[in-house]
Amino acid sequence: MALYIVVRLRGESGASPDTEKTLNLLRLRRRFAASLYHDSLPGIEGMLRKVQDWATWGEIDRETLIELLYKRGRIVGDKPLTDQWVAEKLGLYGGIPELADKLLSGELHYHKLEEAGIKPFFRLHPPRGGFKKTIKRHYTNNGELGYRGSAINELIRRML
Repeated sequence: MALYIVVRLRGESGASPDTEKTLNLLRLRRRFAASLYHDSLPGIEGMLRKVQDWATWGEIDRETLIELLYKRGRIVGDKPLTDQWVAEKLGLYGGIPELADKLLSGELHYHKLEEAGIKPFFRLHPPRGGFKKTIKRHYTNNGELGYRGSAINELIRRML
């Protein structure tokens, strides 16, 4: 089971209503927003295929996930996600590293932690150093969009 991170790279200009609806369901409402989803969720592959011209995704590794949660994880009130909050509200006394392990193993789903008070998306910066290729083509065709596998980790680290 893989944990995908999905990042919206393009704005809303020119998107069809179906694409906008799918981006909304994935909680990618603006550029450089990111969400976490397991590949085992029903319908996720179809949704990602629908938004492949607007977003990029791949499998996130443990180190990048921990760094993402520390730097960009937010709780209601736009306060940072901390080890203390995770221990108090979720009962995970190992803090954010334990939360990352449970997310990667599939015991927890990040988008379902909204009920506990965690915001189900991340707001990222544009990548430091800019994009290496054109943003309007797919990753396999010397672009930035679509599925990129584990290469997503390098992009995420530049966007933190």
